[in-house]
Amino acid sequence: MKKLALSTIALAASLATVAQAGPGLADGAAKFVGNITQSNSVGSDFTELWNQATAENGCKWGSVEGSRGNFNWSACDAAYNWAKQNGGHFKFHALVWGSQYPNWLTSLSVDDTKKAITAWFDAVQKRYPDLEMIDVVNEAIRTGTNQYHSGYTNTKIIQALGGDNNDYAFVTTAFKMARERWPNAILIYNDYNTVQWNKDQGIQLIQTIKKNGAPVDGYGLQAHDMMSQGGGAGGTGGGGTCLSINTLKSVTKEIWDKTETPIFISEYDIATTDDNIQKQCYEEQITHFMENEHVAGITIWGYIYGRTWLDCNGTASGCSGIIKNGQDRAAMKWLREYLKSNKGVNTTGLATGELTQVDPEPQLPFKGEAIAIPGKIEAEDFDIPGKGKNEDGSSNESYYDADAENHGDSDYRRDTGVDLYKKATGVVVGYNNEGDWLEWTVNVKEAGDYTMFAAVAAAGSTSSFQLSLDGKELTGVITVPAAKSGEENFDDYNKVSANVTLPEGEHILRMDVTGAWFDVDYFTFVKGKDATDPEPIVGDDDPGTTGISQVVEYDPNARQDYFVFDMHGVNMGVVSGYGFGGAAESLRASSMVRSGIYYLRNRVTGQMQCVRIAK
Repeated sequence: MKKLALSTIALAASLATVAQAGPGLADGAAKFVGNITQSNSVGSDFTELWNQATAENGCKWGSVEGSRGNFNWSACDAAYNWAKQNGGHFKFHALVWGSQYPNWLTSLSVDDTKKAITAWFDAVQKRYPDLEMIDVVNEAIRTGTNQYHSGYTNTKIIQALGGDNNDYAFVTTAFKMARERWPNAILIYNDYNTVQWNKDQGIQLIQTIKKNGAPVDGYGLQAHDMMSQGGGAGGTGGGGTCLSINTLKSVTKEIWDKTETPIFISEYDIATTDDNIQKQCYEEQITHFMENEHVAGITIWGYIYGRTWLDCNGTASGCSGIIKNGQDRAAMKWLREYLKSNKGVNTTGLATGELTQVDPEPQLPFKGEAIAIPGKIEAEDFDIPGKGKNEDGSSNESYYDADAENHGDSDYRRDTGVDLYKKATGVVVGYNNEGDWLEWTVNVKEAGDYTMFAAVAAAGSTSSFQLSLDGKELTGVITVPAAKSGEENFDDYNKVSANVTLPEGEHILRMDVTGAWFDVDYFTFVKGKDATDPEPIVGDDDPGTTGISQVVEYDPNARQDYFVFDMHGVNMGVVSGYGFGGAAESLRASSMVRSGIYYLRNRVTGQMQCVRIAK
């Protein structure tokens, strides 16, 4: 079982691992409040005001590699070195973008473009091997056929990175390339008009790339669309009055609920010459961003009046600035006072400030009491999730679905992200993707041998799952049989089984999806080894039989090699150990991973086990 007590010593130790807040007004806050650097220098007042830096243009590919193979890092170095020297945060902006790329890129073939992109990634990694945050892909939302938020179609970037068959494959490839080079960085997708104009398209992009295995850690909302007239074409700033705060709260909640991806407010500005309107927007919106637990950090896109990119529709150059002629505008005066006494909330788990302590609350059985074994477990009755982390570093979540939206047609538990469908014996858990998992609290009446039966359906031959109990392997990887006919037939249910040994008492049973895609209806645990299934599925051409999985026997204590995968399915390397326990210890001691959920796959047997790392 999970340890629920969080001692004072453990809490102090966990907080000691959090990145310390840097300089600026948000010193010691739950999240950073940063700004941009311009040209090759950092303003004399920057350190007093901000604790995070993004180079406005200095790290963009076109700025760095104007001629192929020749790199000018000076403006990017300025922001990076400021963060290093002052204890601030630094975000690299940006690796892949359909604008401000080198002019020479447009004439390259697909193969040469891939080589150029790879060389660019490698050059950035060599210069900045320890990047904390990276805008991996910028402005790639698809707004129509062959139309994107920036000029990707003017180059061969999309084709070079795997194309886009309505699946944003090129975005996924870029994230996987970034993770290979920066295993510990916070990888962010960044875009504009994601609140007012293209909210749904942005959500769909994040859902799609996560489903495809992109290791995306954050969703950057540029927030140029924070006024009533929106961001407009190209996200070039709005006008009018402040966006309704109730609308903003509703949209950020929807984004979180449907993506479950930490949010960054990445390029915030309010373009107006009216001090009162600007102050109102800052007061309402910055307060919301600071108090929203799912927002990891805030970057304001310029602060000196006359030196920002917006001009209030041609009426006033740099009108989004909050310091004018050396004097604070009303918004800046408010921001100073607000950050003196308001530290905000941050439960994202990303070390972008002083993380907010969340008192752990255990997951709970969905129907109020543990499910009895021997007996039947309906898959859709997975536990109600708890909160926070426990003393042993484990989470109190009771499920994970890479796509946070419930695509099912059942009204049963609509508030979860698990896909529940009306079929088979009532409700099933469908759309199971590799990396997804579910947990149930069970109560084993008597220790001993049991036979587990599972009612499952799959259209293809790649589907599989594995069961564990209290974090320890219970079965090997169990293959889900494919339907006998039909490419999209998820109605042909089969039974798979495995012999298991269970200890008496209350435990957490877990199913890890090791191969997509399949549906699961229920599990039945029957006392005794090789027991008879009490509810066999009778087939038309094979009456009275069930599909039975093959249980692989192996020595769990022999030294073996294990592939390491992150929760998005990205292969991170190989570790060795005497059984899964030894491999898990090797992984915890390795520098290749940070805190999170990982999977070990035995190179010989193909068996998998989930490992939770807390650093």
